[in-house]
Amino acid sequence: MKQFFKIIPILLFSISNVAHAQLVTKNDTISGTPLITSMDKNVAALLENLEEKCATGIRRTDEDSPSRPVRVVTPEKELSKAEICRRNPRIMGYKIQLAVVKSNEEAREVGLFFRRRFPNMKVEIDASLRPNYKVMAGSYLSKQSAASDLSKIKPHFKSAMAVQYRVFCVEAK
Repeated sequence: MKQFFKIIPILLFSISNVAHAQLVTKNDTISGTPLITSMDKNVAALLENLEEKCATGIRRTDEDSPSRPVRVVTPEKELSKAEICRRNPRIMGYKIQLAVVKSNEEAREVGLFFRRRFPNMKVEIDASLRPNYKVMAGSYLSKQSAASDLSKIKPHFKSAMAVQYRVFCVEAK
C-alpha cells in the first residue's frame, strides 16, 4: 500500500505536465516540411517572438530601450575569379567537343591523337551518352575565350565546336 501511495503523486505530476503542454505544429522555414513539437503556450510565444526579431533584424540591448533596425552596409563590387571559384568550384562554362564516337577505344584514340598535336591541353572523355562517347578538350569561362583554341583545333578536327559544359573554375581560361 505504501508503494501505491508513492506511485500516485508521480503519476499525477506527469499527467499534470502533459495536460498543460500544448501540441504546436510549425512549418520548417527551409524545406517546408511539417515540424511537430510539444510545448507550453508561453514557450511557443517566446519562440515566435525570437523568430520575429531574427526575421526583421531588430536587435535589442535593453528591454526598456527602443528597438532600431541593424543595418549592414557592404559595398557592391565585382567578384574576382578567385572569389567565384572559392564559392563555386564547378561552374557552367565551355569545352571544345572534338568528336562523338561509338566506342571507348575510338574515344581513346581520338584523345591520344589530340594530345600529340596539342600537348598543353587537357582531354576528357564523356560517357554520359552511352553508347556514344564525347571527346572534350580544354575548359573555358566563355565561348569567346574558347574561340582562339577552337581556331587552332579546327584544321585537325573539322567537327570541333564549343559546347556548354560544367568546368572546374580553377582550370578554366
